[in-house]
Amino acid sequence: MRIFFSVGEPSGDLHGANLIRELRTLNPDAEFVGYGGPKMAKAGCVLHEDLTKLAVMWLLHAILNIHKFWDLLQRADRYFAGHKLDAVVLIDYPGFNWWIARKAKRHKVPVFYYGAPQMWGWAPWRIKKMKRLVDHVLCKLPFEEKWYSDRGCKATFVGHPYFDEMHQQELDSEFTDQYGCDQRPLITILPGSRIQEVTRNLKWFLKTAAKVRERQSDVRFAIASFNKQQALIARCECEEANVPADVFVGRTPELINVARCCMACSGSVSLELLHNLKPTVILYHIRRFDWFIQALLRQVKYITLANLLFTKDIRATSVHLFDPDSPGAERVPFPEYVTFGDKSSEMARHIHLWVTSDQERDARVEQLKELKARFCFPGASRKAAEYIMTEVEVTSNTTRRPSIAA
Repeated sequence: MRIFFSVGEPSGDLHGANLIRELRTLNPDAEFVGYGGPKMAKAGCVLHEDLTKLAVMWLLHAILNIHKFWDLLQRADRYFAGHKLDAVVLIDYPGFNWWIARKAKRHKVPVFYYGAPQMWGWAPWRIKKMKRLVDHVLCKLPFEEKWYSDRGCKATFVGHPYFDEMHQQELDSEFTDQYGCDQRPLITILPGSRIQEVTRNLKWFLKTAAKVRERQSDVRFAIASFNKQQALIARCECEEANVPADVFVGRTPELINVARCCMACSGSVSLELLHNLKPTVILYHIRRFDWFIQALLRQVKYITLANLLFTKDIRATSVHLFDPDSPGAERVPFPEYVTFGDKSSEMARHIHLWVTSDQERDARVEQLKELKARFCFPGASRKAAEYIMTEVEVTSNTTRRPSIAA
């Protein structure tokens, strides 16, 4: 059995690695090849290219790298033509992966989308493309199965693979004991895993930090950087903003664990924050033009995954996602701000409340506990692997079944 993967995000690399390990337990002789990242390579995937190095955001960045994507697409097409494949597994990264799906369908290879694009949130009209190019949709969020099924896709809910990682995660206790012994409240800043996210969000987090320090001087800040390049950017930003903060690489779980509360860029890290019951304010700072575009396209109330799990009706009724002063706003798990403006005062208000009031912080933690009990369970990787193996075997048996003369 040979399965081709196409994965372009750091989070997808993590989920792909866990899926490969589960697939291998079901079929030790299976081969895994394709595009992914270092975690997938470590799990046993033969990488044709580290696609996570091309993790990009927004149309302009994709256009600037179009020649690289075109080359990778042609390489995949040649591989599909020259090798027998049992399945193609796509994880996130829809812009490029739609083209991979087209090539796979051209060569009659079954396509599985593990962690399908959130088209229910941004582009519901693309469902026609999903129906045409993807054979199986493996859903991470509970409401997705019905959404896709109602629109004619073969979909099944397997759970969110991020929780598999959370239940396997082991912290460096020496680091947490040493760094957590300081009695001053720690606020951890999580500016994102992409360069664009860091450059757009971090300065606003630091402006928020400065406002918190004006009101509460005995606080400290730590920044969890995804790699050394982003850590260098963070240190320069801290110096320019005159905000003291410790900067670490590869310490995200530990820094979340010892924090009193957090500030984070929107992304799957919100599930890790939910798992750790950390009161958090979410920021997603974008350009003015991008804000108007997303306001036109957005179909959902929230962009934060934990908030989507919380709400019973995900549909948006306004372009303004979150208003801290609106009725019921206090029940939203993570206050979130999608903006092209300055929301540092609003964010500082949340952080100051959680730092200074045990009652307010404890109330938020109780909200997160209830949400965690409903949704934070492991097993997605195993369930997805079993589904893929079953469907591949069914397809293989059908293909090999001899025809019966009339």
